[in-house]
Amino acid sequence: MAGQQSIEVRVASNDGDTHGAFAVRHEVFIVEQDVPPELERDDADDSAVHVVASDGAAVIGTARLTRDGEARIGRVAVLPAWRRRGIAGLLLAALESEARRLGIAEVSLHSQTYVQALYERHGYAVTGSGFVEAGIDHVPMAKRLL
Repeated sequence: MAGQQSIEVRVASNDGDTHGAFAVRHEVFIVEQDVPPELERDDADDSAVHVVASDGAAVIGTARLTRDGEARIGRVAVLPAWRRRGIAGLLLAALESEARRLGIAEVSLHSQTYVQALYERHGYAVTGSGFVEAGIDHVPMAKRLL
């Protein structure tokens, strides 16, 4: 498997990117974490900015930015074989850059508690009490961009 230097992160711009993003999300959330399919995909996917991380033609990670009342990063997913290589951080940076380009001053997210430290390392701070979403413990977090 290649190192981070061969990873490309970009805004999803075609059906292949979108299909790859949804395939990664299916593997991570539905297969690995047992999230019900009807909760994993939602109407926000249609208007969200999706980013993908790829190694050659293979999409290995994804995340999205939604803007429904507030700007929220979500559905951050990296295939198991590619974790702990900085890919989630690259996905966050790409979405933060896109948010700044759109004039968004702050983004929020719902972190699964077991990866809360990842988001803290990237400047996110807890903004409220923990809660359960799709049967998984989460904590709300936010980061000021502008």
